[in-house]
Amino acid sequence: MSRRIRSCQEWEVRASAFALKTTNPIRKIVENLQVEPNPEKEFIALSIGDPTTFGNLNPPEQVLQAVRDSIESHTSRGYGPSKGHNEARAAVAKYSAHQGEVDPDDVILTSGASHAIEMAITAIADSGQNILVPRPGFMIYQTLAEGLGIKIKFYSLLPNEQWKVDLDDLESQIDDDTAAMIVINPSNPCGSVYDKEHLIEILDIASRNRVPIIADEIYEHFVFSGHKFTPISAISEDVPVLTCSGLTKRFLVPGWRMGWLIIHDRNNILGKELRGALGNISTRILGPSTLIQRALPSILEYTPQSFFDDVLLFIENQAKLAYKELCMAPGLRPIMPQGAMYMMIEIKMQFFPEYKNECQFLEHLVAEQSVFCLPGQCFKYPNYLRIVLTVPEDKLQEACRRIIIFCKEHIVHGEKRLDNKINEESNNIQICDRSLPQVSDV
Repeated sequence: MSRRIRSCQEWEVRASAFALKTTNPIRKIVENLQVEPNPEKEFIALSIGDPTTFGNLNPPEQVLQAVRDSIESHTSRGYGPSKGHNEARAAVAKYSAHQGEVDPDDVILTSGASHAIEMAITAIADSGQNILVPRPGFMIYQTLAEGLGIKIKFYSLLPNEQWKVDLDDLESQIDDDTAAMIVINPSNPCGSVYDKEHLIEILDIASRNRVPIIADEIYEHFVFSGHKFTPISAISEDVPVLTCSGLTKRFLVPGWRMGWLIIHDRNNILGKELRGALGNISTRILGPSTLIQRALPSILEYTPQSFFDDVLLFIENQAKLAYKELCMAPGLRPIMPQGAMYMMIEIKMQFFPEYKNECQFLEHLVAEQSVFCLPGQCFKYPNYLRIVLTVPEDKLQEACRRIIIFCKEHIVHGEKRLDNKINEESNNIQICDRSLPQVSDV
C-alpha cells in the first residue's frame, strides 16, 4: 500500500491567524503592571467586576432552589436545541417585555452576555468591516472582533456630561464599512444611564446612516434613584437592535453562564438571512447549559423584587460612600455613577509629576497601600481609574481611606507639596457635590 507523505521534513505546527489576532486588552495591561502589595496591609481589590468575589452578595433561595429542582429532572441532563429550550426562551421573552414586543422566536439563549455579544458581532460584520465602540468602554468587543478581522472604531463619551455620547464624534466615525454601533447602557465602566432624549439622539444618527445597533444592556436593572432606564429597542422606530443581556449581574450568578440575545426588528430590515445566520452560529456550541435553561423560567418568575431592591440599595449606598470619601482625595475627581456597579475617577496627573501615567500611579498605590484599581487604559481612557462598588462596605471604606492617604503623600511631589496655589487649583478640579444625601438616606 502506497502512503502519501507530506513534503515538510520538520515539525511545523502554527497558531491560526484568528488566535494570533485575538487579544484581551485588559488582561494584557494588567499582566504588565508591576503589582506587589504592601505585605503589612490587607490587599483590597477594587478591580474585579464579579459581584460574588467577596461573598457578601449572594443569590436568593428561590434561585438556588430552581437549580436544585432542575438537577432532579432528567430533561436537564441532555443536549437542548441550539437556540435554547422553548420554555426558557418564552420566559426570557416575557421577562423582556419592557424592551418592546418580544416573541420567543426573537430570543436566542447564550453562554453569558459576552457570548451574545460575540454572536451579534460575528453574524453582522465581515472581515474588513468595522463596528463602533464607546470610549471608555468594556473592551470585550475588541477581543471578540479583531480576531475575525473586524476593525474597532471608537467614539467618545463626555465625562463632564455624565458620560453621554459625543454625538458629533459618533457620526464622524461612520463610514461605508460600518456594520454596527455598540451602545452600552447602563455603562461599564462609567456607570452612566442615558435618558430617553439622549437615546433618541443616538437612534437618529443610526437611522440617518442606516447602521444597526448592538445594545449591551446587561445592567438594565441597575439604575440608581432619580434615574430611569429606557431600553433603546423600545423607542426605536426603524433601527434594528440586537439586545444582549443575561442572569449574570442582576441575579449574582456570573459563573452560571446564562445570557440571551434578543432580535428587535420592527420593519424586518434584518430579514431572514441575519436571523438564519444567528441560528447557524448558535449551532457551534449547541446551546448553553441545559441545567440552567430548565431552571430559567422559575428564576425569572419567582425571584422576589425585595432581593433586587436590596442589592441595588447596597450598590447605590456604596457609590455614595465612595464618592463622598474620594472627593477628599486631592488630585482625584470621582464622577458619581447613575447605575451599574462601577465608578470612574479622574487622576489629575499634573498634580502627580513623579508618575508618567496612571499605570505607574496605581502600581505605587498597590505597593504602598495594597489597594488595586483598574487603570483607565484598560478602557482606552488614560488618566482615569475604575473601581467596583460590590465589595463589602468596610473594605470600600478602608480602601478609600488609603487612597486619600496616598494622594496626600504624593500630590505635587517635592518641596512645595501643598502650598496655597496647589490647594486652590486642587479645589477647582474637585467638582464634587458634597450636598449628596447621607448614605443611610437612600
